[in-house]
Amino acid sequence: MSITVFSKPACVQCDATHRALRKHGLDFTVVDLTMDAEALESVKALGYQQAPVVLANGDHWAGFRPDKIRALAEGAGSVAAVA
Repeated sequence: MSITVFSKPACVQCDATHRALRKHGLDFTVVDLTMDAEALESVKALGYQQAPVVLANGDHWAGFRPDKIRALAEGAGSVAAVA
């Protein structure tokens, strides 16, 4: 499974997304939108205006989405208890 998180520095929702992915034991790649103009254009082309944007298993979403992260973990068979 490939998970990419398009993120930016000092982003509360980005940090929460990173923490939740780690908590579920999911490997992911972070792309800093402030450092990669091409990635920023790709995210905008998908219609997103906020970070983070997560691409995983052909799906994508913006913002901190614990429900989507939990579904990824269930699909990967690495479900951890979520408080």
